[in-house]
Amino acid sequence: MNNEKPLVSIITPSFNQAMYLEETIQSVLSQDYDRIEYIIVDGGSTDSSLEIIRKYESKLARWISEEDLGQTDAINKGFALASGEILAWLNSDDTYMPHAVSEAVNYFKSNPHVGMVYGNAFYINEQSEPVAVYPAAPSNHHELRRGLNTISQQAAFFRSSLWRMVGPLDPSFYYAMDYDLWTRITSISPIAFHNEFIANFRLQSASKSMTEANRCWPEMVRIHFRDGGSYFSILYMKYLIRKIVEPIMPWRIRYWRFIYSLKRRKKDYDTISK
Repeated sequence: MNNEKPLVSIITPSFNQAMYLEETIQSVLSQDYDRIEYIIVDGGSTDSSLEIIRKYESKLARWISEEDLGQTDAINKGFALASGEILAWLNSDDTYMPHAVSEAVNYFKSNPHVGMVYGNAFYINEQSEPVAVYPAAPSNHHELRRGLNTISQQAAFFRSSLWRMVGPLDPSFYYAMDYDLWTRITSISPIAFHNEFIANFRLQSASKSMTEANRCWPEMVRIHFRDGGSYFSILYMKYLIRKIVEPIMPWRIRYWRFIYSLKRRKKDYDTISK
């Protein structure tokens, strides 16, 4: 990055998410970093999303609203319009911390060999209250190919030079398009985990994470075999186990919420007792 303050392009794909869209937009526009190119790609919403987008139109680099093939297609459209040196996408029900972009930029400037950086994220509920911590952790190509994805997409930023080499997203993927991109990026570049809270991942009743998570692993297996993976592999073994325990998987998030609430209570108690 030659510029002291490189341009960061952020894409928000959206469709009928008026309930959360404004909060997402505000979280981008209120960043403490001022060189942001913000592009919203709406899929032809029929709720009040367009009214919300028009409200912030003067602060957007660009926005479009038209029928598309879904979230993956919308993200690809956005990145095709982007001109920044650093790229990210933020879904229309998720939000950034106020320092998210500056944290990413500073990390890239201090670590020029890193192609992608990602941080921590909170799970938040419909009221934007933290309910758990996303299990983000250091990762690499080897771990991803074993089926261990600890990358929080909401908190991830990558160099546009990598996107030009490995993009766009595969539109045939409905759920695991980010995992597919991470495997492609890590095959040619180092990535890094930045241990700071960067974003918020919303859990809401209509989100894919709550209603269609069962579509993730079959898509991961597709990627695995496409890239030369074997039936005799850790990832495929995890897939078979996952099929067996799928009915209890929703309890994971309930467990994370419970653990987080215990930690919050302990912290509050320790503060009061002091």
